[in-house]
Amino acid sequence: MRRSKKKAARHAKAKAVAKTNIVASVSVPESGLLARQVGEALKLCGMTLVTAESCTGGGIAQEVTRISGSSAWFERGFVTYSNVAKEEVLGVSPETLEAHGAVSEKTVREMAEGALQYSRAQVALAVSGIAGPTGGSQEKPVGTVWFAWAQGHRVFAACHHLSGDREGIRAAAVRVALQGVLDLLDASKDQKME
Repeated sequence: MRRSKKKAARHAKAKAVAKTNIVASVSVPESGLLARQVGEALKLCGMTLVTAESCTGGGIAQEVTRISGSSAWFERGFVTYSNVAKEEVLGVSPETLEAHGAVSEKTVREMAEGALQYSRAQVALAVSGIAGPTGGSQEKPVGTVWFAWAQGHRVFAACHHLSGDREGIRAAAVRVALQGVLDLLDASKDQKME
């Protein structure tokens, strides 16, 4: 009887791992495709990208650097998980963090601007959010993620409410961030055509 319970427990654990691996493998190609599209778009524009990441913990940079030759269009990435790192590395104002918190429009705008200032890139993306399962509040529940994209003096920001577990929210944030770079570059191209 004991053996069958242990065997059932191992079988259940193996199924859970298999489901986890399936979920992870489904999200990788989508992010990988977006990263390739970002690379092609940046190369066409003759620009490079810098990332300023908090809740994604370098996941965007990882997705981008999976692509051979990405050094032609990916300049560098900053992982600034703590508020102190955001201040010291990207120049985010302590007053901004005190008044608005790390997960806010003002903070990601300053992160994106700082990433451009402290790199040689022409395009920046910044992300800060609450991936959970802890850290959420009524005002900012788990899944609240702020993004900013910058090029020159133009900075755009957006808040998304993502669902899923911690890894699901982080993976979705990577996709949103990469799609935002494509949208920014498309908008720039449209402006030049007008």
